[in-house]
Amino acid sequence: MAKLYFHYSTMNAGKSTLLLQAAYNYRERGMETYLLTARLDDRSGEGRIASRIGIEAPADTYAPDTDLFAAVEARLAQSAVACVFIDEAQFLTHEQVWQLARTVDDLCIPVMCYGLRVDFRGELFPGSAALLALADEMREARTICHCGRKATMVVRQDAAGAVVKDGAQVQISGNEAYVSLCRRHWREAVGDR
Repeated sequence: MAKLYFHYSTMNAGKSTLLLQAAYNYRERGMETYLLTARLDDRSGEGRIASRIGIEAPADTYAPDTDLFAAVEARLAQSAVACVFIDEAQFLTHEQVWQLARTVDDLCIPVMCYGLRVDFRGELFPGSAALLALADEMREARTICHCGRKATMVVRQDAAGAVVKDGAQVQISGNEAYVSLCRRHWREAVGDR
């Protein structure tokens, strides 16, 4: 039975590694996969899903105006697809998450989404909020704070290492701009809320 999955975490928890590993497992068993990533995240080059540990794979890209149901249907016209994988799922729009739910329900293809849950301000990304509402299954990829507790939050730092408290929700930059923290240390870093 096909399901919509949301694998979420903070920065540097290995979400892209998990996605690439799962996609590899399908391909190893002779099943085709369809990989998509956000067009605006070109840190590894456009149309690439890459992990910090050095593995990567080509992927189609999506923008806010991409109809993902139509994209999956177009891909199905070329060959069978056993599973759809979405990287950087926090950048999905609310409508795109519904398109992915429709992919699961109407095309009977599992869709696995991987992304951040909250931004540096502790607020949900739109795509993540929609996935939390619509996903059939949710799985947390865990990483740790410097204190050893589970990291659930992330801070953004400027070039000098100072914590940034305001700004655009989306800023594509390297891993050095973000630090994953437990809620307690995030509160200390941004000033108690």
